[in-house]
Amino acid sequence: LLEVVQVCRGKNLFFSTDIDAEIQKADVVFISVNTPTKTQGIGAGRAANIKNCELCARKIVEVSTTNKIVVEKSTVPVRTAQAITRVLKSNEKGLEFPVLSNPEFLAEGTAMADLMNPDRVLIGGQQNEAGLKAAQTLVSVYANWVPREQILTTNLWSSELSKLVANAFLAQRVSSINSISALCEATGADVLEISRAVGMDARIGNRFLQPSVGFGGSCFQKDILNLVYLCETYGLDECATYWNQVILMNDYQKKRFSEKIVAKMFNTVTGKKIALMGYAFKKDTGDVRETPSMFVLRDLIQEQAKIFVYDPQVSREDMWSEMDYTCGVNHQNTPGLDDAVVTATDPYQACDGAHAMAILTEWDEFKTLDFDRIYKSMAKPAFLFDGRNLLDHEKLRDMGFEVHAIGKPDPTAFTDL
Repeated sequence: LLEVVQVCRGKNLFFSTDIDAEIQKADVVFISVNTPTKTQGIGAGRAANIKNCELCARKIVEVSTTNKIVVEKSTVPVRTAQAITRVLKSNEKGLEFPVLSNPEFLAEGTAMADLMNPDRVLIGGQQNEAGLKAAQTLVSVYANWVPREQILTTNLWSSELSKLVANAFLAQRVSSINSISALCEATGADVLEISRAVGMDARIGNRFLQPSVGFGGSCFQKDILNLVYLCETYGLDECATYWNQVILMNDYQKKRFSEKIVAKMFNTVTGKKIALMGYAFKKDTGDVRETPSMFVLRDLIQEQAKIFVYDPQVSREDMWSEMDYTCGVNHQNTPGLDDAVVTATDPYQACDGAHAMAILTEWDEFKTLDFDRIYKSMAKPAFLFDGRNLLDHEKLRDMGFEVHAIGKPDPTAFTDL
């Protein structure tokens, strides 16, 4: 991103805080604002709050003096464009504002690569003359670097709904393989072998079949809950129940991991030092929104463990902010929180004297740690819980670690592996 800004700034890329003036000059205005899940009122905990989208539409009406194409870039509930269109049509200047949907498909950590080489660009518009013309205008912009066959045009509602459905399908795959990981641990099967066997089926594919402690981030849970609420709103209760199960399975996986830590450590972690390796919801980002690590940390706090957290990009401030917002755990209602949770400056500090370490984020640097040094510094028996199946478990067992991993059979529990 920095390289693009350095090359393009002042040529065809400009930054400004003068919103009114820039809207007036624009031919196309993108609405790219946050649409968080409502925290209170009707649909709280599930419905998306599109207040910011409406405020943008009202600002466009207020300051515009010429016709403009308005593009929804934010992830929104299906038929949000209808509300935006009504606001835009309320102008008394005789202006026209065709509305398009152009949902964002960039992933954190790979956003620039996804932008330059997208799987597809989706553009939805009204199937009338003005809508089709507006859609072709936006198509011509993307066609400067995206092959035309990868630019898909649909009606407005299909485009809006496609983003929710795409994230729901991805999350569904994660929850599906995670549900199988629990069965593998009970039967002696290996979830990685199953994932590989299933993923080689061309009808299924191998993406998003990596078992883990659970999915996180700002999109998956929010968008599935939004989809659940939409289904309920239209009286499709069975559909709502189906998609809500993806969330329930994710919650189950996170709780199951926490409970395994306690159970394997002789049913108590009170006063024991546990090193949590990674706090971001995935590698190559400092994003902690809905991160599975937070729920594991919350559970261990409740078990009165002494927790050391190491993550190369997450700040302590961000960690506590999200913990308070999502889990309701803060310094006011949880005395001694700073003593119970320490943020380590390096992984070896986090593991020094620890009874257990848990891999919660798949940072590449964790693969190359000096585990012989770590083992010697830990209390014995030295437990290692791999929530990402990131490490070489047999090698670690040979060192002396007692290793427990997601969906992997415990060799002490089976004699016929």
